[in-house]
Amino acid sequence: MPNIQDKVVIITGASSGIGEATAKELASKGAKLVLAARRKDRLQKLQEEIQNNGGRAIYKVTDVASNEQMEELADYALKEFGKIDVMVNNAGVMPLSPVYEKKIKEWDTMIDVNIKGVLYGIAAVLPSMRERKEGHIINVSSIAGHLVFPASSVYSGTKFAVRAITEGLRIEEFINNIRTTIISPGAIATELIEAISGSELRSAIDEAMKIAIEPASIARAIAFAIEQPSDVAINEMIIRPTVQVL
Repeated sequence: MPNIQDKVVIITGASSGIGEATAKELASKGAKLVLAARRKDRLQKLQEEIQNNGGRAIYKVTDVASNEQMEELADYALKEFGKIDVMVNNAGVMPLSPVYEKKIKEWDTMIDVNIKGVLYGIAAVLPSMRERKEGHIINVSSIAGHLVFPASSVYSGTKFAVRAITEGLRIEEFINNIRTTIISPGAIATELIEAISGSELRSAIDEAMKIAIEPASIARAIAFAIEQPSDVAINEMIIRPTVQVL
């Protein structure tokens, strides 16, 4: 697609799931990718696969919960490719639990990754986008950013926050021709549920996830948002399995 060809795209959480699928989808359409995650071996493998298929990708081991590391990631993209067209803030964690269980460390991790990680990603790329008067920031929320379920109180709180931050960014930056997109997946077959520490809850979620669709479905939605003409912004999408009720 002409609107994806040669665009420089940073993807966080690129080592698996939606991030990995998005990297493959965009690489097939000619994007120049900057892959970020904590697992170096997964990043190396993905980079090799993309390059073997004729795509272009570099990677940097990055913890999105570190503002410093996110700034370094953006600097690396600018150094290697000279610009940043798209930032996909995809990294996220979902250790669901009822509030009464007081899993404070899990709350802190969700806040650090799901909220601060998105903010740090935005902050890292915004100066260069504002300077160029062009850019696109895509933040992955969740159906849990629209609805609250038992055991999702904190997780939903972080994903509601992602939607609020993204909408606020849209209002602030449309004048600079910077587009924003919120992607809210439903049940997707990823590693997210592996973070659930309660065995009973994990079993229930495992059962519910039998209807999950593949991450490639979200990757195609992200590509669709990117490939629109620059005067068109796809601001928000919810993508569920057809048979998912809530």
